Amino acid sequence: MRDQTLTGVLLVVGVLGLATCFGWWRRRRDGRLRSVAPAAGAGTGPGAPQDAHRALLARLGARSGAVTLVQFSSAVCAPCRAARRVLEQVEAVVPGVVLVEVDAEQHLDAVRELDVWRTPTVLVVDPAGRVVLRASGVPVRDELVAAVAPLLAGADR
Repeated sequence: MRDQTLTGVLLVVGVLGLATCFGWWRRRRDGRLRSVAPAAGAGTGPGAPQDAHRALLARLGARSGAVTLVQFSSAVCAPCRAARRVLEQVEAVVPGVVLVEVDAEQHLDAVRELDVWRTPTVLVVDPAGRVVLRASGVPVRDELVAAVAPLLAGADR
């Protein structure tokens, strides 16, 4: 009986330890902008993966010649509202930035194609229509402003 109790306590402590580590990892990663590597073979000819992404992003509302922030969200997502406020602030403060909000539930094909696993997910699309940065969770406003500034050099204003 005592061995079962000890085993149960050790199991609970182990699960709590793993949950704490996962929470810490997710909190450090949440909202961080990450660079997106071009797809293998991108730009090597018609029909390349990057071309398909450009066409898909254009259908979703990404503007050619502008830096576009594409937010994938859902109706029941509370962090999506906070992310929208941050993105609206960036759009208001930085000329040349356009915000497009996409309902993930209504655009499952785009969610799959662009590898969106959770909402909110924010894609930063450069003026050429390529996804260059992405963040899962609510991005930090100042980091986002600093990240889009170099992209605006090539944007139509």
